[in-house]
Amino acid sequence: MPAILIHGVPDTHRVWDGVRRHLTRTDVEAWDLPGFGAPRPPGFRSTKEEYVDWLVDRLERFGEPVDLVGHDWGCILTARVASVRPDLVRTWAGGNGPVDAGYAWHPLARTWQHPVEGERFMRDLEPGAFARDLTAGFDVPPGPAGETARRVDGPMKDSILRLYRSAVTVGAEWEPDLARVTAPCLVLWGVRDPACPVRSGERLARSLRAPGVVRLDCNHWPLLQRPAEVAAAVEAHWTAHPAPGG
Repeated sequence: MPAILIHGVPDTHRVWDGVRRHLTRTDVEAWDLPGFGAPRPPGFRSTKEEYVDWLVDRLERFGEPVDLVGHDWGCILTARVASVRPDLVRTWAGGNGPVDAGYAWHPLARTWQHPVEGERFMRDLEPGAFARDLTAGFDVPPGPAGETARRVDGPMKDSILRLYRSAVTVGAEWEPDLARVTAPCLVLWGVRDPACPVRSGERLARSLRAPGVVRLDCNHWPLLQRPAEVAAAVEAHWTAHPAPGG
């Protein structure tokens, strides 16, 4: 079975490039979510439920459970997939994406959720300034920060606003169903993340019956800041839970 890597916001599959260079297995795919470097299907409204349905549809095509990994919104969405369709997930790993009824959305998320301020933010978004904000506020290296900012196009801006507006109470809605996850789980977290504090990672680990949190000394983007450590942790997780007959 393959390993599937799912990015967050405002990213594309390229955010996984550094991690993938450190992985030893070759059956790894990193997908673009609709609107994030990939076209949105006709009528797709970019709500959290539609992203989960899209993931389920693609995962069903494999015909066997996969090793599922997510970061940021990829963490939130894949944890939901593991909750509602545990038959599709052999192992799960994720981080820096809270599924926590007690979590309060960070200031930028609240801006995006606002019906006026969100549109104003996206209209005025300038890639250079946004890249500098990612570097100053989240320690994203300047090169990846610039690449990330340049890929925030019209469809991505619209998708971000729609996704966040569908998710004002996502923690309260989705946290209870984490008890339905049957896959072995790994939670790994950049502990200096100001947007998603590590206490949400600890709560996620408890909800998923994971063995604690792999704490990484970095900010919100361990994929960019600690790719070798992320790869090592994920591969150790897969090795600890080998496929039947493997």
